[in-house]
Amino acid sequence: MSKDIRIKKGLNINLVGAAEQTTTKAVLSNVYAINLNDFHGITPKMLVKQGAEVKAGEPLFYNKNREDMMFVSPVSGELVEINRGARRRILSLKILADKEQAVASHSPLKVDPATKDEVKAFLLKSGAWPFIKQRPYDIIANPDDTPKAIFISGYTTAPLAAESDYVLQGKEEELQAAINALGKLTPGKVHVSVGSASSSTLSVLSGIELHKVSGPHPAGLVGTQINRIDPINKGETVWTVSPQDLVIIGELLLTGKFNPERIVALSGSCVKAPKYYKTKIGAEISTFLYSSGVTDDKFRVVNGDVLTGSKSKPDGHLGFYNNTVSVIPEGDDYDLFGWNKPIFNKISATRALTFSWMQPNKKYDLNTNTNGEHRAFVVTGMYEKVFPMDIYPLQLLKACMVQDLDEMEQLGLYEVAPEDFALTEFVCVSKQPHQQIIREGLDLLYKEIG
Repeated sequence: MSKDIRIKKGLNINLVGAAEQTTTKAVLSNVYAINLNDFHGITPKMLVKQGAEVKAGEPLFYNKNREDMMFVSPVSGELVEINRGARRRILSLKILADKEQAVASHSPLKVDPATKDEVKAFLLKSGAWPFIKQRPYDIIANPDDTPKAIFISGYTTAPLAAESDYVLQGKEEELQAAINALGKLTPGKVHVSVGSASSSTLSVLSGIELHKVSGPHPAGLVGTQINRIDPINKGETVWTVSPQDLVIIGELLLTGKFNPERIVALSGSCVKAPKYYKTKIGAEISTFLYSSGVTDDKFRVVNGDVLTGSKSKPDGHLGFYNNTVSVIPEGDDYDLFGWNKPIFNKISATRALTFSWMQPNKKYDLNTNTNGEHRAFVVTGMYEKVFPMDIYPLQLLKACMVQDLDEMEQLGLYEVAPEDFALTEFVCVSKQPHQQIIREGLDLLYKEIG
């Protein structure tokens, strides 16, 4: 039996260039990269040296604060580059892939008779643990904690993002194995959310509590669902896993082999034929970007969706957690008196000189222009209209900026992640970097209270 969740506050950003639901195998990448920025708060300790030969699934480094937490290579090949920054901090690793792939193997884990500790040990040593993240703090989960529940969102509402219903087709066995294993790690429930009209593979799994969600973005974000289903209080922890990462975990449990395969949505108005590509974590974006063709000379590649992704070069590499690459026009031109005339080609949460509210299903071709400069916070009440959590977003942002720990706690920082503020950042007339502010607030709270 499912439990329905209806979200009323939010804003759907309908963009031109949604990926057609056909999948093509991407050209094999010569070089794969692991960006350490994807593992927030992790201090890596290398296990192999530059020039070493590694197998797919073989550990490259471990977490300094948790030596049994391994991070593994997505492919077999030569570790050709260890890119370091200030104080010799490791920024990224690059592996030159072999033509014939060799895979490190583990003994498959029989989940049903396995204990909680055996499941944890298997996921830690095999490199699958980094796929499990925790709230509060939005970091890789601490294996020593016991979460009160685990949340998985299979409802996609972010603009141009990969549709979970499509990419999970035919993965029932892997998903069920992963769910069975995760159920061992919590005394609570494994909450799975799908769209209200969805026929998702996730909805037929056993051992879950199913929720059918409807409403505008950010209804599909796991933070919104946690807030409605089982909010986080001080001292409590919940874990989250994305659906495609469940597939990797499940296949690893069943076969003993780490297969970091991704079905990536290449989307955006600058792509001639937006569709899905089968590739691997860390692959060069150019291996599938130019296969679909690019329609504009000035475009921006976003590693992720347009609200939460990061700017990337065409020869950049797919992020560890990303299953979407968005390509939209670079906004380096300006409208003369654009702020003082009727606007028909942009989305706005306000009705002042804009008409997007009259055509809620219209698709727009937006660029990266912020249409204004950074300025002090202007109190407009717009954040509350698109922020569905029972939290005061403006007050929480200000508490983070002034580093008031007591206010940050009382206003609900434990419940949120930077992605939960992507939509308020989009509608912000003050052009404040909301996601960065929340990330810095979470880091401070973890350092001081953790």
